[in-house]
Amino acid sequence: MERIESVIFDWGGVLIDDPRPGLLRYCANAFGMSEERYAPVHDLFLDEFHTGRISEETFWREIARKFDKPVPADSSLWSEAFRSAYVPRPEIFSLACSLHDKDYRTALLSNTELPAVEFFHEFNYGMFDVLVFSCVEGVIKPQRKIYEITLERLGSKARQSVFIDDRQDYVHGAKQAGLNAILFKGIGQVKSELTELGVK
Repeated sequence: MERIESVIFDWGGVLIDDPRPGLLRYCANAFGMSEERYAPVHDLFLDEFHTGRISEETFWREIARKFDKPVPADSSLWSEAFRSAYVPRPEIFSLACSLHDKDYRTALLSNTELPAVEFFHEFNYGMFDVLVFSCVEGVIKPQRKIYEITLERLGSKARQSVFIDDRQDYVHGAKQAGLNAILFKGIGQVKSELTELGVK
């Protein structure tokens, strides 16, 4: 096995609690309906939002049209919803920082939206050498291209890299692209699996 040089972290569900439940709750409330009614329509347009093919304004306009409701008046409902659902996991950020300090190359790879990216940059997280956001690149996990973009920017081969995500389909996509990959379940489990891969 080749020596691991790079570790790639997912954002929502790994570095932070999965924001989806809180985000859906916030948005459903803004439209005055249950999450059960709101979520399927939200998801109809999510991939286009994640890839940057539609703006936030268009996203809300399409949802409002489906429900025959007015478009929310908030300047950025997504930003407000994301902030309300944002719960960082300090132990995972500490792990990323520790690996970076040990000269491993580190990256964040996330399917996310422009308002969330703008929020991320407010924190000035310095432990990541590379940031790859789907809405900027125009491709999403588990498409092979987004893993290849991340590897190219890291300057690492696939077999020299480890990807950590909480979704099995994204882990599978990374493995299909040749990376080592860990399905996130908790900090102890991730540290153990990194050790098995020779990461110190």
